Amino acid sequence: MKIGIVTDQESAAGYQLAGLDVAVAADAEEARKVLARMIQEGSFILIAVNESLLEDPYQALKREMRGRDLPVLLTTPSPFSAITEKGKDAEAYMRRLILSTMGHEIKL
Repeated sequence: MKIGIVTDQESAAGYQLAGLDVAVAADAEEARKVLARMIQEGSFILIAVNESLLEDPYQALKREMRGRDLPVLLTTPSPFSAITEKGKDAEAYMRRLILSTMGHEIKL
């Protein structure tokens, strides 16, 4: 069984160095198609998706996941999404990331 990630071009090299199967997508529609193909392949136990591409991969591919326990789908944080998306604040993003990782808030 393999572990894969669907991510943007800028993040791909780091994941490849870590030994993951990397699929690069330019936008949400491409990420959805790539993720659907990876699910159909059936050899992945876990697939992570860059949150700047799909915020909730399970909801985006609910039909493809029907009746399946694997792969587990999860999102990975993207610092680029905090800076590039309208209305998002990079400091608020970092607070949320630290809170979810450490379990408590720290003063930045």
